[in-house]
Amino acid sequence: MEATRKILELNAFDMNAAEGLAPEVTSLVRRRKETFGPTSMLFYERPLNLVRGEGVWLHDADGTRYLDAYNNVPSVGHCHPRVVEAVSRQIGTLNTHTRYLYSNIYTYAERLLGTMPGPISNIVFTCTGSESADFAIRVSRAVTGGTGFIVTDNAYHGNTSAVTEISPSSASAEPRPPYVFIVPAPDTYRERPDAVGARFAKDVREAIAKMNAAGIRLAAFIADSIFSSDGVFPGEPGFLAETIAAVHQAGGVYVADEVQPGFGRTGEKMWGFDRHGLVPDMVVMGKPMGNGFPMGGVAIKPNLLEAFGSKSGYFNTFGGNPVAAAAGLAVLDVLEEEGLQQNSFETGAYLRSELRISGADSVGDVRGTGLYIGVDIVTDKQSREPDRDTAEKIVNGMRDRNILIGIAGRHGNVLKIRPPLCFNREHADIFLDGFKGALADAS
Repeated sequence: MEATRKILELNAFDMNAAEGLAPEVTSLVRRRKETFGPTSMLFYERPLNLVRGEGVWLHDADGTRYLDAYNNVPSVGHCHPRVVEAVSRQIGTLNTHTRYLYSNIYTYAERLLGTMPGPISNIVFTCTGSESADFAIRVSRAVTGGTGFIVTDNAYHGNTSAVTEISPSSASAEPRPPYVFIVPAPDTYRERPDAVGARFAKDVREAIAKMNAAGIRLAAFIADSIFSSDGVFPGEPGFLAETIAAVHQAGGVYVADEVQPGFGRTGEKMWGFDRHGLVPDMVVMGKPMGNGFPMGGVAIKPNLLEAFGSKSGYFNTFGGNPVAAAAGLAVLDVLEEEGLQQNSFETGAYLRSELRISGADSVGDVRGTGLYIGVDIVTDKQSREPDRDTAEKIVNGMRDRNILIGIAGRHGNVLKIRPPLCFNREHADIFLDGFKGALADAS
C-alpha cells in the first residue's frame, strides 16, 4: 500500500522544475521561490498563471479557459457580481474594526444563525477558518476542563499552532502532542458501509479510554462531516450519531468543521452535520461563507460561550467587519435566489452516477454528496489497493484538458471534485468528457 502523503505533497509542482515552461511562467516561479521561500506550494506538473475568474471558469494569461471543479472557496462562483457589488459598495462606505456598532453584521448573524439548529444561537466572527478552529479549541478546553482532542488520521482543520496539532495531514515534522488522539477515518469503501458507524464509535470510545488511562480528560471531538481530507467519506446519513453520543457521555463537546461541507455543498442539507441529524456544540466556518472574502466564524451554543466568557475574553479586530458582513449576506442571497443547494444535489447526483459507469478497473469507488465527490483510484477493483501514481496522472491529464481537480486521502489516490455551486449539468458533461480522456491516457 502507498505510504501516507501529507497535504502539501498532494498534486504539488516541483519548484525546481521550472525550466522548459513558458518564459513568463518560469519567471513567475523563480520570483515566487525567491520571495516566498521553500514553504509555498503550487499545483500540477505545469502550474497555472491565472488572471481572471468568472462563475466556474478560470482564465490563464495565455488565454486558456479552465473549468474549475476544485475550488470550494468561491462557493457561489468566481467573482459573482452580487458579491462583488456588495463588497465594493460597503468598502466604499465604511470598513472598520468590531468595537463599533454597525447594523449589517447583526442582520447577517441573524440570517446565518437562522439556518442552524435552534440550540445554536450565538456566533463569534473571525477572519479565517483557522482562527475559527483555534477559537473552538480554546472554548472546548475552557468549558470541559479537558485538554484531549480526538481527530481522524488525515484530518485538516487549519494552520495556527494549536490547529496544526490536531491536523494530522499537515506536513509537520514535530511529534504529535500527547493530548491528541487519532482514530481511523470511516472508510466506507474498504469496510462494510452498514458497519462503519459502529466501528467508528468503537474507535472513539477506545481513544477516550486511552485518554482516561493517561490521566487526560476529553475536551472535544472535531470532524469535518464529509471527512474530505481523509478521502471524502460522507457515509450514510446518521452514522455519526453513536460517536457523538459517546463524546457527550465522556464530557466532551462536538465541534463540526463546516468549512468544506457547509453552505449547501452537500446538496441534501445546508450543513454537513445536518445530514446526520446532529446538533453540534460548535460549528466552524471559513472563507466559503464570503465567497472567498477573508471571513470565518464559530456558531455556538450560548451556554458554552457564556462559560468561556466568564473565564477568558476574546476579541478579533476585523472578525465580522462591515465588508465581511456584506459579502456574507450576498452569498446567502445568491444561495437562495439561484437555488444552488438544489443544484448541488441534482448535479452532484448526476455526476456521481455518470462517473460510476466509466467502466475502468482503476475507478474503485465513487462517493460523495452534492458537489463534493471523491473518486477512489485503485490498482484494481479486487484488491482495492490505492494507486497514487494513476491518480496523479489523471489530475494532470484533466489539467491538460483544461479541467481542474485535486487529490485527497492518506495515500493521495482519491480524486477530489468540489466545484463552485453554480456548476451545472452542462459543466458536468464537459467534465465527464475530459475525465474519460484522461482516464484512458492514464490506464
